[in-house]
Amino acid sequence: MRRILDRVVTFGRMVRFTHTLFAMPFALTSVVLASFSHRITVMKLFWIVIAMVGARSAAMGFNRIVDRKFDAANPRTKNREIPASKISVGEAALFVVGASILLVLAAHELNQLCFYLSPVALGVVFFYSFTKRFTWLSHLFLGLGMGLAPVGAWLGVTGEFALAPVILGLTVVAWGAGFDIIYALQDLEYDDEVGLFSMPKSLGVRNALMVSSLLHLIAFALLVSLWFILPLRGIYLAGLAVVGVTLVHQHRIVKPGDLSKLNFAFFNMNAYLSVGLFVFTLVDVMK
Repeated sequence: MRRILDRVVTFGRMVRFTHTLFAMPFALTSVVLASFSHRITVMKLFWIVIAMVGARSAAMGFNRIVDRKFDAANPRTKNREIPASKISVGEAALFVVGASILLVLAAHELNQLCFYLSPVALGVVFFYSFTKRFTWLSHLFLGLGMGLAPVGAWLGVTGEFALAPVILGLTVVAWGAGFDIIYALQDLEYDDEVGLFSMPKSLGVRNALMVSSLLHLIAFALLVSLWFILPLRGIYLAGLAVVGVTLVHQHRIVKPGDLSKLNFAFFNMNAYLSVGLFVFTLVDVMK
């Protein structure tokens, strides 16, 4: 039993399961917003969560497989599970297949539209792993993969497209791309050495941080626009204030000449932002 638990923990580390705190709260926020027009059942919520976990796990597992040689040569990532031989490529591949099946199964249980679109979602999140090899816009492709979460969650509840989830999805695209630019700063020298692409490498650190700030400003503006098209109230606006302060603080603590607080800005601040927005939105809608 202990060995099984150890393997579960190891696979959880491979896909950075704790980073689910980034996109999952946005998916749940989309569910909350969908409740204005549709009833949310426990089973719907269950299968949406399962679909999100499956999609993210498949995406991260696939990324670790295709990037394994780069990870092994990078001092920052050489101890990741595949380069360190804690998980074999074959085991990781089986994990990706299993996680992909989990997504497709969950999508099937939600509705026909989600089922038909599930391979498209997998294609998008898998494609991201190759973009660093040929374009410095790779950060936007990461954001796109994350942005599917709130759109998919909305479709899981309603079975139809609408403006609100598209806005929320675009919010996540801009937000995710913005913080991925910051995260890429720590691999600037390595990316230049091996020929991988990123905005910090192509545009320079200062310009890349300006683009990141602009993307986060766009994300904030999109969140504000939701207040005008949905019957949201003051508590949601209070949540937006928290989001704004969090974004500003994130950019204040990461500077071109000082990356000492980069990991705090990347994980802690963005986890606070996504979870905080979900909580404020939930309270606003329930009150």
